[in-house]
Amino acid sequence: MADSNCGCAKGFTDSAIHVDVKEYYGITVKSTKDLQSNACVAPATPLPAFIRQALGKVHSEVISKYYGCGLVVPECLEGCRILDLGSGSGRDCYMLSQLVGEKGHVTGIDMTQEQLEIARKYLDHHMQEFGYKAPNVSFVHGYIEALAEAGLQNNSFDIIISNCVVNLSPDKKRVLAEAYNILKEGGELYFSDVYSSERLTSEIKNHKVLWGECIGGALWWQDLVQLAEEVGFSRPRLVTASIITVDNKELQDILGDFKFISATYRLFKVAKGSSKPCRVIYNGGIRGVENCFPFDCQYTFKTEEVVEVDGDLAKILSSSRFAEDFTFEPSGQGQCGVKAKESLVDPFELVQQLEKQSPGSTTRGCCSTQSSSCCK
Repeated sequence: MADSNCGCAKGFTDSAIHVDVKEYYGITVKSTKDLQSNACVAPATPLPAFIRQALGKVHSEVISKYYGCGLVVPECLEGCRILDLGSGSGRDCYMLSQLVGEKGHVTGIDMTQEQLEIARKYLDHHMQEFGYKAPNVSFVHGYIEALAEAGLQNNSFDIIISNCVVNLSPDKKRVLAEAYNILKEGGELYFSDVYSSERLTSEIKNHKVLWGECIGGALWWQDLVQLAEEVGFSRPRLVTASIITVDNKELQDILGDFKFISATYRLFKVAKGSSKPCRVIYNGGIRGVENCFPFDCQYTFKTEEVVEVDGDLAKILSSSRFAEDFTFEPSGQGQCGVKAKESLVDPFELVQQLEKQSPGSTTRGCCSTQSSSCCK
């Protein structure tokens, strides 16, 4: 069974795992050189120019103290309110600050004071660097399992991101439930994380270093699907996946035959109930994907091209911030429409398919930002 222990009692307190994680990232790990595996090392993949430019304005100490895996940058961010779960030193928050603009806002929440001190230290520096009259970034000390207790209001965020952090929580269901509650209707949880090929053994889960390295707390990917639907999200839509290799022999011996991937998923808060398939046409113009929008590993939308989508995706596109970027038509038959695809994809099978198409391309470390469906 999936980890369904919700632990919803008020007055959230540290578990032993929280204490260990705070010690690992607040004291033990001083830079990425101190990590014992490559699970939390950013991949060397090309980034869009506007994202490279935004990262180039982030202070070097913030970047050096950041231990997320890759980047989590969804599309269509201008003016949005974004929450970063486990924001660490604030790298992603300061990068996203530039993408949402002065009318948007980015909040970072983290339980590790040492990380928050770095993030807050450079708030004024970044606002001056970006030319903003008032800060559009704030940082909150708290737990991703207790967002309401940290003072975050229900139905108040357009997007929640998380970068290799959910696996560090001992209560994934509560993390997802809290995220669902504070999202606005039509809002999105866009996050990268580590997943396992099977449910992990107690030995692996109880290994402090493996947990701190984002491996010991990895969910079996099918449990993510179950937990997401239990708390109310739409079925998770896989964006991209890549192999994680553990080059530390001592850790690999403990892991045995278990396999691990990094994967990025999109989960949406949309109205319950079935929806009919329809045809959609991407109008274009979203920054960074102006002519071609790789929404997930199955659907890539090119401007002015008619695409038949399943009912789940039709509801997501029409109910979310993407609604104005698409034209919607009744489901068609014949050459103008194509059969809608199943929304559930096995990320391990996707990795195998990608490896066959381009050998060596799927061992990029955690949470690659490059979609597995590339526009041609």
